[in-house]
Amino acid sequence: MSSRVLGLVRASHPEPAAAVTTVAGLLAWGVGHRPSGVASVVLAVLASQLAVGWTNDALDADRDVTVGRTDKPVAAGAVGRRTVAWGAAVAAVACPLLALTTNPVAAFWLTVALVSALLYDWPLKATPLSVLPYAVSFGALPAFVVLALPGQPTPPAWLVLAGACLGAGAHFANVLPDLDDDARTGVRGLPHRLGAAGSRAAAAGLLLTATAVLVLGPPGPPSAVGLAAVTTAAVVPPLSWYGGRAAVRAGRRPVAAFRAMMLVALIDVVLLVASGRVV
Repeated sequence: MSSRVLGLVRASHPEPAAAVTTVAGLLAWGVGHRPSGVASVVLAVLASQLAVGWTNDALDADRDVTVGRTDKPVAAGAVGRRTVAWGAAVAAVACPLLALTTNPVAAFWLTVALVSALLYDWPLKATPLSVLPYAVSFGALPAFVVLALPGQPTPPAWLVLAGACLGAGAHFANVLPDLDDDARTGVRGLPHRLGAAGSRAAAAGLLLTATAVLVLGPPGPPSAVGLAAVTTAAVVPPLSWYGGRAAVRAGRRPVAAFRAMMLVALIDVVLLVASGRVV
């Protein structure tokens, strides 16, 4: 039983799931949710992340076996494909139900984010529209957090735009380590059509844009710390690419770019919440 649970955890894509859930929780706290509201946001977003991660691994099991992805628990036999699929179904049902503990309008937008993300898993991953679900889902996420407040305040357009840019950038960074494996199995999303150099440029540009929007979008002049965050967003991607090359030489998957993207996104949200300039 313990090995199955561990396999389920690994199949959930725990790093991005934890990062997105943490960002949602911080944002919920920053916009003024009570502890019960923060808990509702965190649990609903976590359920959405589990549903998307498990669906991805269930659908990609055959492809992962073909390319020898021993780090994938379904492909490695650590957990059954059917178990992961059932977990995805339960999490997908739980997500809107948990979101309804806030209000129906907020729950609608988190459901939009969930459905959009699931459409990436199939069928949009292998099409030129592969970036669209990331932009829609990450744009809808902060909208859900704000709308979940009492009174359902209108989410700031700049916050939704920043979320969409972060999501789109994460797509390009996330796919970079898998470009060759995806090519072997017929997956040709937008990053594959742009190539490694184009995807790196897109990820860096979108991360910088998202950070600039988060710093310049709220009312009032940007702080010195905020401007430093913009500089960080410009410097971190090239450093992460260097780390990726070092990982390849060491025989490891080059995931530094995606981890750097998550780190900068987390820093951005922490600075935004600390500034008290969200809503």
